[in-house]
Amino acid sequence: MLTKKQLDLLEFIQKRVARDGVPPSFDEMKEALDLRSKSGIHRLITALEERGFIRRLAHRARALEIVKLPEALQNKLDAASGFTPRVIDGDRPDSRPHAAQPLETGGAIELPVMGRIAAGVPIAAISEISHNVSVPASMVGKGEHYALEVKGDSMIDAGINDGDIVVIRETSTADNGDIVVALVEDAEATLKRYRRNGNAIALEAANPAYETRLYRDDQVKVQGRLVGLIRTY
Repeated sequence: MLTKKQLDLLEFIQKRVARDGVPPSFDEMKEALDLRSKSGIHRLITALEERGFIRRLAHRARALEIVKLPEALQNKLDAASGFTPRVIDGDRPDSRPHAAQPLETGGAIELPVMGRIAAGVPIAAISEISHNVSVPASMVGKGEHYALEVKGDSMIDAGINDGDIVVIRETSTADNGDIVVALVEDAEATLKRYRRNGNAIALEAANPAYETRLYRDDQVKVQGRLVGLIRTY
Protein backbone atom coordinates (compact mmCIF):
# COMPACT_ATOMS: atom_id res chain seq x y z
CA MET A 1 0.00 0.00 0.00
CA LEU A 2 1.67 3.18 -1.21
CA THR A 3 0.93 6.86 -0.93
CA LYS A 4 0.39 8.79 -4.14
CA LYS A 5 3.83 10.42 -3.83
CA GLN A 6 5.51 7.04 -3.29
CA LEU A 7 3.67 5.59 -6.29
CA ASP A 8 4.56 8.62 -8.44
CA LEU A 9 8.23 8.32 -7.51
CA LEU A 10 8.32 4.58 -8.20
CA GLU A 11 6.71 5.12 -11.61
CA PHE A 12 9.17 7.92 -12.43
CA ILE A 13 12.17 5.78 -11.47
CA GLN A 14 10.87 2.82 -13.50
CA LYS A 15 10.29 4.93 -16.61
CA ARG A 16 13.72 6.54 -16.42
CA VAL A 17 15.45 3.17 -15.93
CA ALA A 18 13.53 1.77 -18.92
CA ARG A 19 14.48 4.79 -21.05
CA ASP A 20 18.06 5.51 -19.96
CA GLY A 21 19.21 2.31 -18.29
CA VAL A 22 20.02 4.20 -15.06
CA PRO A 23 17.84 5.70 -12.33
CA PRO A 24 17.28 9.48 -12.20
CA SER A 25 19.32 11.71 -9.90
CA PHE A 26 17.90 13.03 -6.64
CA ASP A 27 17.58 16.49 -8.21
CA GLU A 28 15.60 15.02 -11.11
CA MET A 29 13.33 13.14 -8.72
CA LYS A 30 12.81 16.25 -6.60
CA GLU A 31 11.88 18.29 -9.67
CA ALA A 32 9.58 15.58 -11.09
CA LEU A 33 7.62 15.31 -7.83
CA ASP A 34 7.67 19.08 -7.22
CA LEU A 35 9.26 18.74 -3.78
CA ARG A 36 11.15 21.54 -2.06
CA SER A 37 14.08 19.53 -0.79
CA LYS A 38 15.97 16.28 -1.31
CA SER A 39 15.06 15.17 2.20
CA GLY A 40 11.54 14.45 0.98
CA ILE A 41 12.96 12.19 -1.73
CA HIS A 42 15.13 10.42 0.86
CA ARG A 43 12.02 9.69 2.96
CA LEU A 44 10.10 8.37 -0.05
CA ILE A 45 12.98 6.15 -1.14
CA THR A 46 13.39 4.79 2.39
CA ALA A 47 9.67 3.99 2.50
CA LEU A 48 9.82 2.21 -0.87
CA GLU A 49 12.87 0.24 0.24
CA GLU A 50 11.21 -0.79 3.51
CA ARG A 51 8.21 -2.08 1.57
CA GLY A 52 10.40 -4.10 -0.78
CA PHE A 53 9.76 -2.16 -4.00
CA ILE A 54 13.29 -0.88 -4.51
CA ARG A 55 16.80 -1.77 -3.34
CA ARG A 56 19.71 0.59 -2.73
CA LEU A 57 23.08 -0.76 -3.91
CA ALA A 58 26.15 0.22 -1.92
CA HIS A 59 29.11 2.15 -3.35
CA ARG A 60 27.44 3.02 -6.65
CA ALA A 61 26.17 6.30 -8.05
CA ARG A 62 22.40 6.44 -8.56
CA ALA A 63 22.35 3.01 -6.94
CA LEU A 64 18.65 2.19 -7.08
CA GLU A 65 17.19 -1.07 -8.33
CA ILE A 66 13.47 -1.75 -8.76
CA VAL A 67 12.58 -5.07 -7.14
CA LYS A 68 8.87 -5.17 -7.89
CA LEU A 69 5.95 -2.96 -8.88
CA PRO A 70 2.45 -2.72 -7.38
CA GLU A 71 -0.14 -4.54 -9.46
CA ALA A 72 -1.97 -1.32 -10.36
CA LEU A 73 1.23 0.30 -11.65
CA GLN A 74 2.29 -2.85 -13.51
CA ASN A 75 -1.11 -3.00 -15.23
CA LYS A 76 -0.80 0.68 -16.17
CA LEU A 77 2.63 0.15 -17.68
CA ASP A 78 1.50 -3.01 -19.50
CA ALA A 79 -1.43 -1.10 -21.01
CA ALA A 80 0.86 1.73 -22.11
CA SER A 81 3.22 -0.74 -23.77
CA GLY A 82 0.41 -2.59 -25.53
CA PHE A 83 0.88 -5.76 -23.50
CA THR A 84 -2.41 -7.58 -22.79
CA PRO A 85 -2.38 -10.29 -20.11
CA ARG A 86 -4.18 -13.50 -21.04
CA VAL A 87 -5.85 -16.02 -18.76
CA ILE A 88 -5.01 -19.65 -19.46
CA ASP A 89 -8.05 -21.78 -18.67
CA GLY A 90 -6.56 -25.13 -17.70
CA ASP A 91 -7.06 -27.90 -15.12
CA ARG A 92 -10.67 -26.85 -14.63
CA PRO A 93 -13.08 -29.70 -13.79
CA ASP A 94 -16.11 -30.21 -16.01
CA SER A 95 -18.36 -30.70 -13.00
CA ARG A 96 -18.44 -29.85 -9.30
CA PRO A 97 -16.49 -32.24 -7.04
CA HIS A 98 -18.63 -34.80 -5.22
CA ALA A 99 -18.24 -33.31 -1.72
CA ALA A 100 -18.32 -29.63 -2.73
CA GLN A 101 -20.91 -27.35 -1.20
CA PRO A 102 -22.21 -24.12 -2.80
CA LEU A 103 -20.91 -20.88 -1.26
CA GLU A 104 -23.73 -19.09 0.55
CA THR A 105 -23.29 -15.35 0.74
CA GLY A 106 -26.75 -14.32 1.90
CA GLY A 107 -26.58 -11.39 4.23
CA ALA A 108 -23.03 -10.57 3.17
CA ILE A 109 -21.69 -7.49 1.43
CA GLU A 110 -18.48 -6.81 -0.48
CA LEU A 111 -16.02 -4.29 0.95
CA PRO A 112 -12.83 -3.01 -0.71
CA VAL A 113 -9.60 -4.03 1.01
CA MET A 114 -7.49 -0.86 0.87
CA GLY A 115 -4.16 -2.61 1.35
CA ARG A 116 -2.33 -3.06 4.66
CA ILE A 117 -2.44 -1.03 7.86
CA ALA A 118 0.29 -1.01 10.48
CA ALA A 119 -0.46 -2.28 13.94
CA GLY A 120 3.05 -1.25 14.91
CA VAL A 121 5.23 1.45 13.40
CA PRO A 122 3.13 3.49 10.91
CA ILE A 123 3.32 2.36 7.30
CA ALA A 124 2.07 3.86 4.04
CA ALA A 125 -1.18 5.78 3.98
CA ILE A 126 -4.25 4.20 2.47
CA SER A 127 -4.26 4.81 -1.28
CA GLU A 128 -5.48 1.93 -3.43
CA ILE A 129 -7.83 -1.05 -3.45
CA SER A 130 -6.08 -4.43 -3.52
CA HIS A 131 -9.15 -6.72 -3.57
CA ASN A 132 -12.61 -7.16 -2.05
CA VAL A 133 -13.76 -9.19 0.95
CA SER A 134 -17.22 -10.43 1.96
CA VAL A 135 -18.37 -9.44 5.44
CA PRO A 136 -21.67 -10.00 7.27
CA ALA A 137 -24.08 -7.15 6.63
CA SER A 138 -24.82 -7.02 10.36
CA MET A 139 -21.19 -6.03 11.02
CA VAL A 140 -21.23 -2.76 9.14
CA GLY A 141 -24.53 -0.97 9.79
CA LYS A 142 -24.95 2.53 8.37
CA GLY A 143 -22.30 4.62 6.69
CA GLU A 144 -19.40 3.93 4.33
CA HIS A 145 -16.97 1.14 5.17
CA TYR A 146 -13.74 -0.39 3.94
CA ALA A 147 -11.41 -3.17 5.07
CA LEU A 148 -7.68 -3.33 5.79
CA GLU A 149 -5.21 -6.14 6.34
CA VAL A 150 -3.32 -5.77 9.62
CA LYS A 151 0.48 -5.83 9.62
CA GLY A 152 2.23 -6.13 12.97
CA ASP A 153 1.39 -7.07 16.53
CA SER A 154 1.07 -3.80 18.43
CA MET A 155 -2.70 -4.31 18.93
CA ILE A 156 -2.47 -7.96 19.93
CA ASP A 157 -3.78 -7.34 23.47
CA ALA A 158 -6.91 -5.89 21.89
CA GLY A 159 -7.40 -9.19 20.04
CA ILE A 160 -6.04 -7.90 16.72
CA ASN A 161 -3.36 -10.13 15.21
CA ASP A 162 -0.98 -9.83 12.29
CA GLY A 163 -2.83 -10.89 9.12
CA ASP A 164 -6.33 -10.13 10.44
CA ILE A 165 -8.76 -8.15 8.29
CA VAL A 166 -10.26 -5.18 10.13
CA VAL A 167 -13.52 -3.57 9.05
CA ILE A 168 -13.49 0.22 9.31
CA ARG A 169 -16.37 2.70 9.28
CA GLU A 170 -15.35 5.96 7.62
CA THR A 171 -15.41 8.88 10.07
CA SER A 172 -13.28 11.90 10.87
CA THR A 173 -14.10 11.90 14.59
CA ALA A 174 -13.48 9.49 17.44
CA ASP A 175 -14.07 9.14 21.16
CA ASN A 176 -11.34 8.41 23.66
CA GLY A 177 -10.67 4.69 23.71
CA ASP A 178 -11.82 4.03 20.13
CA ILE A 179 -9.53 1.99 17.90
CA VAL A 180 -9.05 4.10 14.80
CA VAL A 181 -7.23 4.41 11.52
CA ALA A 182 -5.12 7.52 12.08
CA LEU A 183 -3.36 9.39 9.30
CA VAL A 184 -0.21 10.97 10.71
CA GLU A 185 1.12 14.13 9.04
CA ASP A 186 -0.79 13.29 5.83
CA ALA A 187 1.75 10.57 5.05
CA GLU A 188 1.54 7.52 7.31
CA ALA A 189 -1.45 5.50 8.50
CA THR A 190 -1.64 3.33 11.58
CA LEU A 191 -4.20 1.39 13.61
CA LYS A 192 -4.16 2.50 17.25
CA ARG A 193 -6.32 3.36 20.24
CA TYR A 194 -7.20 7.05 20.22
CA ARG A 195 -6.82 9.38 23.21
CA ARG A 196 -7.24 13.15 23.13
CA ASN A 197 -6.14 15.55 25.85
CA GLY A 198 -6.62 19.20 24.90
CA ASN A 199 -4.53 19.87 21.80
CA ALA A 200 -2.56 16.63 22.13
CA ILE A 201 -3.45 13.26 20.66
CA ALA A 202 -2.01 9.98 21.90
CA LEU A 203 -2.01 6.90 19.67
CA GLU A 204 -1.78 3.94 22.03
CA ALA A 205 -0.66 0.43 21.21
CA ALA A 206 -2.21 -2.61 22.87
CA ASN A 207 1.14 -4.28 23.38
CA PRO A 208 3.61 -3.24 26.12
CA ALA A 209 6.48 -3.66 23.66
CA TYR A 210 5.35 -0.53 21.80
CA GLU A 211 5.45 3.04 23.08
CA THR A 212 2.50 5.41 23.01
CA ARG A 213 3.07 8.06 20.34
CA LEU A 214 2.12 11.69 21.08
CA TYR A 215 1.20 14.25 18.42
CA ARG A 216 -0.28 17.71 18.10
CA ASP A 217 -3.92 17.57 17.04
CA ASP A 218 -3.06 19.13 13.67
CA GLN A 219 -0.72 16.22 12.92
CA VAL A 220 -3.38 13.49 13.17
CA LYS A 221 -6.50 12.92 11.10
CA VAL A 222 -8.96 10.18 11.98
CA GLN A 223 -9.95 8.27 8.85
CA GLY A 224 -12.15 5.59 10.35
CA ARG A 225 -13.14 3.60 13.41
CA LEU A 226 -12.85 -0.15 13.93
CA VAL A 227 -16.24 -1.92 13.84
CA GLY A 228 -15.32 -5.53 13.08
CA LEU A 229 -12.61 -8.10 12.48
CA ILE A 230 -12.23 -11.14 10.21
CA ARG A 231 -9.68 -13.87 10.91
CA THR A 232 -8.70 -16.79 8.70
CA TYR A 233 -7.17 -19.91 10.23
